[in-house]
Amino acid sequence: MPVAPPAFGPAQELGFGPPPRPARPPAGPADPVRAVAAGLLNLSGLGLGYVLVRRRLLALLCVAATAALLTVALPADPDGVPAWALVGYGVLLLAAAADGARRGLRTTTTAAHIRPVVAIGLAVALLAVPAAGAVGYDRLRDDAVEDMLLDRLDRADALVEKASGRDFAAARADYRDALRRYRALTEDHPDSKAAHRVHDSLDAYYKAVSAPYADGEHCAALAPLEHLRAVPHTIDRAVLGSLATWPDKPLAASLLKCGTGRLGTAESDGKGGELGQLLRTFPESAQADRVEPAVRAAVDRRAGELKGAAPCPATQALRRIGDTAKQLPAPVPEHVRGAVATAVADGAYACGIDQFKDKKFSAARKSLASFAGTYKHDKRRARAQQVAIAAEIAQLRPAAGDRLPPSGGAGGSGMEMVISNDGPDPVDVLYTGPVTGRITIAACGSCKTYPTEAAGRAKACKASGKSYPKKTLRLPAGTYHFLHKPGGSSATATGRAAGGRIQPGYTYTQCSYVVRSDLGAEL
Repeated sequence: MPVAPPAFGPAQELGFGPPPRPARPPAGPADPVRAVAAGLLNLSGLGLGYVLVRRRLLALLCVAATAALLTVALPADPDGVPAWALVGYGVLLLAAAADGARRGLRTTTTAAHIRPVVAIGLAVALLAVPAAGAVGYDRLRDDAVEDMLLDRLDRADALVEKASGRDFAAARADYRDALRRYRALTEDHPDSKAAHRVHDSLDAYYKAVSAPYADGEHCAALAPLEHLRAVPHTIDRAVLGSLATWPDKPLAASLLKCGTGRLGTAESDGKGGELGQLLRTFPESAQADRVEPAVRAAVDRRAGELKGAAPCPATQALRRIGDTAKQLPAPVPEHVRGAVATAVADGAYACGIDQFKDKKFSAARKSLASFAGTYKHDKRRARAQQVAIAAEIAQLRPAAGDRLPPSGGAGGSGMEMVISNDGPDPVDVLYTGPVTGRITIAACGSCKTYPTEAAGRAKACKASGKSYPKKTLRLPAGTYHFLHKPGGSSATATGRAAGGRIQPGYTYTQCSYVVRSDLGAEL
């Protein structure tokens, strides 16, 4: 019996498609040693942990990150690597180490023939690379800092060199700026090469600032030397060494030279000038001992000029020396005051006489009147008064100053001259000729001024029965010059000078009266 064909179920659909992916092999057993090796190798920054587990792209990324860090860090900068770069790179290394350890824990394949234990040893050895790099970078950074500080020192030195060619007052700001830079180097970086070179730079600084002293310009050297003497307030004395006290002797020498050179030429500053500063600042110095002899020598030199052709400038110089001497600290004034006072008196008299001879009558009158008023016990006082009278007359009548008046007395014998006053104010009568003198005639209380010169000539001293104030002079014969001028502080009339010859055998009279004019009252 034939076999029945097999029965078929529901129709099956036939079709074609991609072959199925092979199944991923199952992960191997966990290998902590390999994980540690991969993580440590990635900490080197070269991505070698990824190389171990055959992740080359990730390894290249690690190398690129390290290269980027080196680009930022090199060349070494005194400020070091920016914080953001260090933090970012550190985070990246830690992430790469963790990721490498994760991947290496169950990865069944590693770089050819490298056993995990060997990889751990290699990783530990490679950790020395970033450590050595850090040490090397610190050295490079230290070198960069030194270079920066040396550059600062060079710039400070350049400021000093620039300032050295100018006047100290104009260059003071540059000098101070350089000094601030030197101080910053020694205080902020005391162990640097630049700080160790600051002393040599300061030596050049002192030479530049004190150049006027080296050139013998002692007055110009005062301000620079005083500046140098104050430098220890800015720079530590340990850095300055012997420079700290060096300016003392040059400053004392310059104060002496400048002060003695200015004796008699500069107005007093109220403190004795440079010599006063010397005695107050360096009282125990050899220069201080030379102040008194220097002042005496200056007085003697100027006193010798009183007999020359220009006694007035010498007198003025002596007065200035006297003013300076009075302001010097004791005991100098006590020793020199007498010598200066004597010389000034001699000069005041000599100056007035010289002014009279030079026809400077107004100046001569003031000088000699001042002498007579100041030196009341001087034996030349009477003579000074005589010449002052002649000078005052000569201001209105120059012929009275043709020669110095004779030094005889004011009269007492000779021709009689009666002088009356027909004016409302006292009148001073000055005369010079063979004898010189002055008299004052009281005011005429009942007298008035005359409206015109002609009225005065016609009526003055001629009213019958009227008593006019009068005085009598007895004058030797000769040519005389007279000056009638109002006496008393309240008088407003101007004086008048006249002259004539006194001859033997005659009696002379004069009448003083006041004429009112458009310009005021006139004798």
